[in-house]
Amino acid sequence: MRKILGISAFYHDSAASLLIDGKVVAAAQEERFTRIKHTSDFPVNAIKYCLEDSGVSLYELDAIVFYDKPFLKFERLIETYYAFAPKGLKSFITSIPVWLNEKLFLKRRILKELESIEFKKKHKLKLLFSEHHLSHAASCFYPSNFKSAAILTIDGVGEWCTTSIGFGDNKKIRILKELSFPHSVGLLYSSFTYFLGFKVNSGEYKLMGLAPYGNADSDETRNFISTIKSKLISIKDDGSIWMNQSFFNYAFGLRMVNDKKWKDLFGFERRNESSRIEQKHCNLALAIQLITEEIVIKMAKEAKRITSADNICLAGGVALNCVANGKLAKENIFKEIYIQPASGDAGGALGASLAIQHLYFLEDRNVSEKNDSMNGAYLGPEYADFEVIRMIKSVKAKYTHYTQFNDLTKFIAKKLSEKFIVGWFQGRMEFGPRALGNRSILADATDDEMQKRLNLKIKFREGFRPFAPAILSEFAHQYFELNSTSPYMLFVAPIKDEFKNQLPLDYNELSMFDKLYHKRSAVQAITHVDFTARIQTVHKETNPAFHQLISDFHEITSCPILINTSFNVRGEPIVNTPLEAYSCFMATDMDYLVIGNFVFCKTEQINWQNKEIWQKNFQAD
Repeated sequence: MRKILGISAFYHDSAASLLIDGKVVAAAQEERFTRIKHTSDFPVNAIKYCLEDSGVSLYELDAIVFYDKPFLKFERLIETYYAFAPKGLKSFITSIPVWLNEKLFLKRRILKELESIEFKKKHKLKLLFSEHHLSHAASCFYPSNFKSAAILTIDGVGEWCTTSIGFGDNKKIRILKELSFPHSVGLLYSSFTYFLGFKVNSGEYKLMGLAPYGNADSDETRNFISTIKSKLISIKDDGSIWMNQSFFNYAFGLRMVNDKKWKDLFGFERRNESSRIEQKHCNLALAIQLITEEIVIKMAKEAKRITSADNICLAGGVALNCVANGKLAKENIFKEIYIQPASGDAGGALGASLAIQHLYFLEDRNVSEKNDSMNGAYLGPEYADFEVIRMIKSVKAKYTHYTQFNDLTKFIAKKLSEKFIVGWFQGRMEFGPRALGNRSILADATDDEMQKRLNLKIKFREGFRPFAPAILSEFAHQYFELNSTSPYMLFVAPIKDEFKNQLPLDYNELSMFDKLYHKRSAVQAITHVDFTARIQTVHKETNPAFHQLISDFHEITSCPILINTSFNVRGEPIVNTPLEAYSCFMATDMDYLVIGNFVFCKTEQINWQNKEIWQKNFQAD
């Protein structure tokens, strides 16, 4: 029974995963344990979790695999600085000592970190390295239920590769075509993330959420698209791009772009994060989103051309652009699309272990015709009742315990129908950036004020940010123009016409928040301003508890949809432990908290009116 540990670290979204006999048994991001969002630290806690949860010792492992190759990255770094010299001297002086002291001798550092977890004299650990985009390719193809498929990976940059097209056939993966640094779709998108005032490597989803507020029919948006295509990039028929490096600084500098040149190009300065968002920012966000969609579709068509595959698998950070995924699905280039739910660097840990399983050890795949092998992405820690009771005693919480879970779901469904907001904490934590019904905040999607209330009173985040619907899978096609399932919340699709409301003739000329608060649909709180939604289809087979709750809500309201947003507040990782869940519950305006079979009502808790105490506690955690 082969055991392989996968690790990603030292860039962002560090993680660990454990494979036993080809099955993914555990996976988690380090941020959930350290409470440092997108942490790049070595995933000591995630590794400990994977090993302890499975009862495996480090020295029982057949291999430990890191998700990319540091020497190739160092080669790219040196060659890039040489190519752009004398530019980038400050960046060179900053980064090279870090590489020489920490990253160049990564094997030694990784072994030292592992030995801090468990050390045995005269026992050696088998440490291997996988190429970055091979790790991404393996992370999406091997868990899929496809015996063969095209593979498309798109991100910022690995070693040299920024995009790859490959073909997976049973246990083999062949990379057929690559796009190399500095030309990168991911870095292009991140450049606009930076210029529009969001944080690179974490704010890209905010840029995607801002884009629908742009006006596709405006001259400004059309001019932005024309400027990007004529000045910044050239898009080839196969989806590959050439980027005019005179406008970008990421290859050699400490910033993504040349701020002055971009100001001259687009007619306004880079937005500060705290500055007001104006229509020009929305229009520029829409421009780069539309261009990204065009590139992704062209790349997918090229993958189809060179592989003739019926299906395609996607991974890499750009694969988390669920709007582009929805547009790709609508093109019907492939029969089916599979996307790794942890498509970013966290998923690289999983992909690295799978690559070693099938390409190094040459183990065969066990492919299910029906389901993927990600277990719904429910691969993280879970907590027993005695651990919840220990938390209850430590905070002196008042609670109700239900012996019958069906009684609990009926009670909570009733409270949701009465417009109360519920923290929902069940089973194993999700792996990847999305909460999928085990670490979620839930609310009624038909409440016209709920989107505003959740952003301002619960999540403490930007008011324009949208919320996603969790819908019973059997009803998805009645509400949305969706031609597949979307269990991992990775596809955006329009709502059906019968649920839309008539818009005023001047809708596109309205301000951002006038658009946002205009009554658009019967499920207002999850309908974005362009009548789309980022959909999670909830399946009884993978999450019976969540399915039961929505079914009970449907029975009361005739609506099979709940708002599902991650159980966290702005700037914090998703909660992991019962104490973190309770602290977040008390620090916000959530009304009820459910942990397993335990239910907590806010107004019954000690000091429930003094949120400041719990906000400090939650931030300290």
